[in-house]
Amino acid sequence: MMMFALLAFGMMACGEKKLTQEDLKKAEAGLFNEDKSMNLETAPKVAEKYCKFVEQSPDDPTAAKWLYHALEINVMLKNVDKSEELCKQLTEHYSDSDWAPMSLLLMGNFIYNDHLNDTARAHVAFQRLIDEYPESEWVDDAQKSIDYLGLTPDEIMTLMMIDQMEEDETFD
Repeated sequence: MMMFALLAFGMMACGEKKLTQEDLKKAEAGLFNEDKSMNLETAPKVAEKYCKFVEQSPDDPTAAKWLYHALEINVMLKNVDKSEELCKQLTEHYSDSDWAPMSLLLMGNFIYNDHLNDTARAHVAFQRLIDEYPESEWVDDAQKSIDYLGLTPDEIMTLMMIDQMEEDETFD
């Protein structure tokens, strides 16, 4: 009986195919419809495939990229819990990657601020990016996002125009 259990376990373990970059690219090909809209039927499956690749190959140099793409898909699908989970995974396990600060900006803007209208959590995400990734190219965007929290699009546009006029004056 013990031998049967070991054999069955071995067959299950061997039966699960290890995903490759090629598998991910094939899956990605079905992510969007012809009109460039996201294919809502295949998108969750594609994101899951990306996550499975990272689970199978966590040390692969592209793992953080695929995890970030899974995050993007979940943000587009407005899947808050999964998005938070993926952002946490990126910032904890791939904190040295360029994808980690981008994930904080994405979470702050699209999940916390836009979808949940939770400016406090958005502020925390932006401030975390600024504090933990001070050399990131996204720091200025995070600071601007903090400056614009709670403002209407018209108020943001006015501030952007004022900033631009001030910049123009410094170069005259």
